[in-house]
Amino acid sequence: MDSDRTDKAVASATCDNNPTTCRGNDKSPTADASTLPAYARLPINRCNLPAVILGGITFQRYPTPIHIDGIRELHRDLFRRLEAQPDVAARVDVFRDYLTVRFCLEELEAAGYTGGARQKKRARANWERLIRGWSFNSDNREGAVLKAWVESRFGLVPRFHGESLRDPSSPAWYRYQEDRSRGLYGTNALEAQLDLLYTWCQYELTVRHRAVRHITLYRGVNRIGDHEVLGETEHGNPIILLNNLSSFTASRDRAGEFGDYILCADIPMEKILYHYGLMPDRLQGEGEFLVIGGVVEVNLST
Repeated sequence: MDSDRTDKAVASATCDNNPTTCRGNDKSPTADASTLPAYARLPINRCNLPAVILGGITFQRYPTPIHIDGIRELHRDLFRRLEAQPDVAARVDVFRDYLTVRFCLEELEAAGYTGGARQKKRARANWERLIRGWSFNSDNREGAVLKAWVESRFGLVPRFHGESLRDPSSPAWYRYQEDRSRGLYGTNALEAQLDLLYTWCQYELTVRHRAVRHITLYRGVNRIGDHEVLGETEHGNPIILLNNLSSFTASRDRAGEFGDYILCADIPMEKILYHYGLMPDRLQGEGEFLVIGGVVEVNLST
C-alpha cells in the first residue's frame, strides 16, 4: 500500500461514516474484562493519564489526547516550525532535520561520544533504526527497546517478547530485560527520540485527519489463544489484552497473509506510535501501524 492509501484508510475509518468498518458492541462488557489488569500495568508512568485509564475499554471507545510529560513544552520550537508548514512533505523534512540537529545524529562527538569503533555502532542507533528493526522482527533487540519505552511512558507492561512474559520470574522475562538493556546501553538518548516520534505522529494525525477519532485495523493470528482473552461482550465479541506494542494493518487482505483468523479492532488514534504513511519515502515495511496496547474489544473472523 502507498501513503495515499494509508491516508484514505485513516480518513475513512470512523465507524459512523464507514459501513464496511467492523463495529464494536455498544453493550458494556463486564467490569473485570474491561479494566486493564493490575499485572499488566505500572502504578506510575510519564504521561497525563494513568495506565489503568488509557489501557481500558472505556478509553478505546472514548479516547482523549495523550501527552508525554513535558515534550511539547521542551520542544516547542519544533512544533512552531511544523505549524508554519502547510505541506506534508515539508513537515517531514522539518521533523527529520530537528532530530538530526537536536540529538547530533550526524555529529556524535558533539553529543559527547568519545569511545572507539565498537561503541560508535551503539551510539549510531536512532529512532529510524528502531522502526526498521521492528519491521524485520518485533522480538529482536530493537523490539525490546520499543516495548520498554511503551512500558516507561505509558505504564503498560509487555506481555510477549519471543515468548510469553506472563511470569515475571521466568527465563523469558530475563531475556527481555537483557535485550532491553543491550539495546539501550551506550545509545544516544533513544527514548527521548521516541518521545518526539510519538508526539510528532500524534500531531500529524491531528492535522491530516482532524475529525477522525478511530481507525479500523486488522491483525492476522493463527488462533485467538495466541492472545490473552479476558472475557467477551454480551454479543460474544472477544475482549483481549494486547501486547504493550503490536503491529496492525489497515488492509484486511494483508492481515490475512499472517494468520488463519483476523482480529478487527477500532483503534484510537492516540494509540498509534507510528504508521508507514507518515514518511512516504522510507520505512514502508509491511504497511504497518505500531499500536500501543491495553484491553480492546475485537471482532474475530476467518
